[in-house]
Amino acid sequence: MDHWFLDSEFPNSEAHNAAFHVIPFPLEETVSYMGGTSQGPAALIDASSQLEQLVEGFGNPGKLGIHTTQAIDCAFSAEKALAQATQRMIEAGKHGSLPVLLGGEHSVTNAAIGFLREQYRQEEVGFLQFDAHMDLRDSYEGSKLSHACVMHRVAEAGFPLFQVGIRNYSEEDLDARKAFDIGHFDASALYKSKLDGSFLSLSLPPKFPRKLYITFDVDALDAGLMSATGTPDPGGLAWWDAIILLEQLTQGRTIVGLDVVELAPSVLHHPAYTAAKLTYFLMGLAAKRNAKLT
Repeated sequence: MDHWFLDSEFPNSEAHNAAFHVIPFPLEETVSYMGGTSQGPAALIDASSQLEQLVEGFGNPGKLGIHTTQAIDCAFSAEKALAQATQRMIEAGKHGSLPVLLGGEHSVTNAAIGFLREQYRQEEVGFLQFDAHMDLRDSYEGSKLSHACVMHRVAEAGFPLFQVGIRNYSEEDLDARKAFDIGHFDASALYKSKLDGSFLSLSLPPKFPRKLYITFDVDALDAGLMSATGTPDPGGLAWWDAIILLEQLTQGRTIVGLDVVELAPSVLHHPAYTAAKLTYFLMGLAAKRNAKLT
């Protein structure tokens, strides 16, 4: 392996000694606008070499060990690739490690469904989704595994879901949100909460599961910060919006897995670096919430 996550600071830990298993999944099967997500994991890992070891407020998660696996083979069908990724996540769980899936398109999150079913009861784990889009269509362009359907697959599998940063809507998405009783802090509501002073008191509902799987589509971030994605969208989250919300919404909960998806690298350097910094922050957040760092 030529590169691994944060290779400028840490060796690639052995799987059994690592708190985090970084799993590159360069899937680009159902993109519907700008392409490039197959290059996302490699670009994110390359950019991670420019990060510092410490995460502000969350210590040094890298010292707990980061094991970067070989990339998932996407040369065959999406179903086979997803099954391979699920198995890779299950292996991480067997080592007591946190799987960190790097997409690729958002369809990669389908792999987490099998992993979580293997490890937990559905009602034990809630999905916390940061995204510009609901991804709640039942099928899109003939595929139920489309990036536009991934959260429908999560909800129909019985996992509670909470959405953050949504700012694009279809009637089918809204109908599914209602049918599955999905909680949300949409982008417009978040903006208004900053105007009325309630932003810093936002939290997940008390009955939402105490274990979380975080799926972060980088288009949740504003297009000015994250232009290197299939659909860069205005009106999204600023960096500190995202960090503060992640801190607040995970209070009193543990994190059992996460993914960062939809980076489509461009000639600009800052989006890949931003995605790498976000990924490392999420590792630090998970380590703190899971009491591995004090």
